[in-house]
Amino acid sequence: MSAEGTAKDATVTDETSRAGIFAGDDPFALARAWLEQAEGTEPNDANAIALATADANGLPNVRMVLLKEIEESQSRGGFVFYTNFGSAKGEELAANPQAALVMHWKSLRRQVRVRGPVEKVDDAQADAYYASRAYQSRLGAWASEQSRPLSSRGALMAKVASVAARHPIKPPRPPHWGGFRIRPVEMEFWADGEFRLHDRFRWTRPAPDAEEWHVTRLNP
Repeated sequence: MSAEGTAKDATVTDETSRAGIFAGDDPFALARAWLEQAEGTEPNDANAIALATADANGLPNVRMVLLKEIEESQSRGGFVFYTNFGSAKGEELAANPQAALVMHWKSLRRQVRVRGPVEKVDDAQADAYYASRAYQSRLGAWASEQSRPLSSRGALMAKVASVAARHPIKPPRPPHWGGFRIRPVEMEFWADGEFRLHDRFRWTRPAPDAEEWHVTRLNP
């Protein structure tokens, strides 16, 4: 069912008010619908997300990355992004495989928040996405020791040139680069309201493979 359908399966605290942009019984479909709208209104990178992780000591970290897929399956789906496994975020996710993200669109005055455990995507999925990237971006995934100190931009470009010489066409995906999937146990949909009286609906479920969600309206 599309995000515009009726919420017949979800438990809803205030059913009559969860209509219009908030309607639907599948939060993944709702998130995709909002993102699709944002792609027509945002000046660039409608799929930019603020991704929050924490290290082994619990110290949080946040940065902007690009969301590459909102998967369809409620029981196995998730929010997918790609990175260098040796980056700060990659190492933090290895130590503490949980994360949160927020998508915020000024043009729509809306945001989506997601929290849950994290897992790596399988090799076939990572290979397919890597092959779809621009050639120079694929070279960069090989050349960049992401988050590590760099002596100069010239040194980085020299490494890119060296990788290009080794892989003049179709470089394979580096073993240190791939995808992560956040499998949400909590999602929140927020829309701006006059005088800061915003609309907020939080979807929760007990585990990332559970199909039944509980939906609650929150105070602004």
